Amino acid sequence: MPDTRSLPVPDGLAGMRVDAALSRLLGLSRTRAAELAAAGHVTLDGRALAKSDRLVADGWLEVTLPDVAPAAEAAPVAVEGMAIVHEDDDVVVVDKPVGVAAHPSPGWDGPTVVGALGAAGHRVSTSGAAERQGIVHRLDVGTSGLMVVAKSELAYTVLKRAFKERTVEKVYHALVQGHPDPSTGTIDAPIGRHPSQSYKMAVVAGGKESVTHYETLEAMAGASLLEIHLETGRTHQIRVHTAAVRHPCVGDLTYGADPRLAARLGLTRQWLHAVRLGFEHPATGRWTQVGSEYPEDLAHALESMREGAR
Repeated sequence: MPDTRSLPVPDGLAGMRVDAALSRLLGLSRTRAAELAAAGHVTLDGRALAKSDRLVADGWLEVTLPDVAPAAEAAPVAVEGMAIVHEDDDVVVVDKPVGVAAHPSPGWDGPTVVGALGAAGHRVSTSGAAERQGIVHRLDVGTSGLMVVAKSELAYTVLKRAFKERTVEKVYHALVQGHPDPSTGTIDAPIGRHPSQSYKMAVVAGGKESVTHYETLEAMAGASLLEIHLETGRTHQIRVHTAAVRHPCVGDLTYGADPRLAARLGLTRQWLHAVRLGFEHPATGRWTQVGSEYPEDLAHALESMREGAR
């Protein structure tokens, strides 16, 4: 049956076009969001909205997501800017740009890692559901950085187990608002679906165990650059945990970041990047580690913060 989601317009999205706002809120492509509006499935205080209408503060938004078929296999579509940082017979490690999903899913018709690899002629494992073959872990559409994809069936099995057993090193850098106290620590708080806003996650009683280790690398006026090691890998884990301690990722309007700061920095997504990935190679057992530089939008925002933009 259709999934109807009701929520107040978040402060940071007031004034934003409907298609852009729904893309950020629900993880849809802007094309899909526009289609929902055109079909009359998006209302504000009971009034149907067009894709180019603007959300207003204090309004009540209601979005109906019709029943959708299971995601199709990934179409081979090239993705500009997705670099291959390591490849051998068993694995391929990509540096995923922002705006690219790991694999197709209902409601997402934008670019995917699986589709981009197919377009470039890279063979991946056939294990897993048809739309996510080779995928052993994921990054959010709005998060950039390193992902490993299995090419062989052996790699798929071994890497899935490694992620489950938490032997993979996953390191992120996050620019967060304010200055966490203590400057180095661990956030151990269960994460589950938000009780009233199903498009996002939250720290909730009875949620799944979630552990995030952080260290402040640099403190500047109004923000801190953190290095984060994930012990677990829950959906939106870093974003939820930093928001829970009142230091959301800069630019993360879904989880309470200051929209004025994001606008000054020119950020249209959360400042979060997967900078390092390490794992035992599934075939050789050798430790394999790769790194990634900050993409241009994050580097620019960080330099602006260092120069005193608050």
